Formats: sequence, C-alpha cells, structure tokens
Amino acid sequence: MDKPKILENIRVVLSHTSHPGNIGAAARAMKTMGLTRLVLINPRFFPDAQAEAMAAGATDILEQAQICASLDEALQGCVLVAGMSARVRDISQEVLPPRQAAALLAQQASNQPVALLFGTEMSGLTNEEVARCQVLVRIPVNPDFTSLNLAAAVQLLSYEMRLAAGQGDCGAPELHPAPAEQVERYFQHLEVVLGEIGFLHSKHPTKLMHKLRRLYARARLEQEEINILRGILTVTLEHHAKKAEEKEDV
Repeated sequence: MDKPKILENIRVVLSHTSHPGNIGAAARAMKTMGLTRLVLINPRFFPDAQAEAMAAGATDILEQAQICASLDEALQGCVLVAGMSARVRDISQEVLPPRQAAALLAQQASNQPVALLFGTEMSGLTNEEVARCQVLVRIPVNPDFTSLNLAAAVQLLSYEMRLAAGQGDCGAPELHPAPAEQVERYFQHLEVVLGEIGFLHSKHPTKLMHKLRRLYARARLEQEEINILRGILTVTLEHHAKKAEEKEDV
C-alpha cells in the first residue's frame, strides 16, 4: 500500500462555508496531517484575508483549493464519500465512528479518490448531500455540549486519516535494549554490591532481587544505561571499602 498516495487521494470537501476563517483553519488542520486536497462548494467568502490569516502557513492549501459550483463537480471521480453528521437522522444509512470510517476510506484511497464531506457551520449537511454519501461519520462528543467547530472536526478526521494511512509514527527514537547476558551481569554485580554495603540482609534476598528485576524490566535498559549503572555500583563499592578501612585504622 502506497502510504503517501492514500493521503493524496483524500479530498476534504467543505460545502457552502459561511466564515472564511473556518476555511483557513481547516487548511491548517489538513496540512498538519499531510492532506492537501481541499475542495470548496460555493463558499460565501473566498479568497479572503481572514482565511489566509487562519491558515497560518498553510496558504499553499488555499491556493490549490478547487472551487466548485455544485456537489457533482466536487465529488467527480470519487468512489467513496463519507459525510460528517452530528444529527441523528431518520434514515437507514450506515453511521460509523471516525476511526472505523477512516480505515474504510484509507483502504479505498490506496488506488482511487475518496471524499470527506462537511456541511455548513450552522446546519451541517443537507438531506440531498447526505443522500450522496455511502457512509455517515459521527464524532462521539459530549452529549451535554455537542457544538464542534468545523475546523476542529476537519482536524480530528484528518488525524484519523493519517493514522489509517499508516503514518502514525510520532518520531520517537528507536529503543535498543541491552542483550540478556549484559543485563544478567548487571544483576549479579548489583546483588554483590547490595550485599557488601549491608542492604541485602533480609531473610529473603532472592525475593528482593526478583522485585528489582521487575523494576528494571519495565525500564528495558540499554547498554549505555547498564554501563552507567555498573559504574555507580563500582564507585559505591570502592567508597564503602574505603570507609571500612578508615574504621579499622581508627
């Protein structure tokens, strides 16, 4: 599956947007998640300075945006259309949560265009627009406060599409755990030092060591970390031996 191509095949379609700032904020939301295809159906104000201001660096998305006079034009070539709907409608149409819908869209977008269709800020999708969707998507918001800004909805769906396209790696550095034999040498070293300094003096030293093993297992020690810890143990043991010699001299 070509991951970049998936995102290229996803259209974010905003129908009859009233506020230009929402268009700019939606463009910014898209760009942060790698989506580039913005389609506008009869926007009330566009181009507009407020849209550019709210885009905050995503003006290239606005410049490339396709302006359409009809839904037919906006959806041309799309094989799957998912409509965002906050209302419970009296229709027998499949309604999916964002993550499930994104997985379905990403699968189809691997080789064909798909669309995320958003309605107006005040009333959402019309019945005619809903009829053009194969599935509806409902974001599970707080039932006591269901108001969700258009750009926020675009951000959430764009994020889910990025995950579904297999680009959810947050860039964390790769972990390189130390090999088992190095970890075991550390525990042997630790047990010796704890015994020498008098910490491991309970009736059940094995039980304490098991607990320490579990603690370090959660950390998944790397080789450099083991080297640091063993260095601490070596200095601790040397310091303890020196103190013992000083007491004997006295």
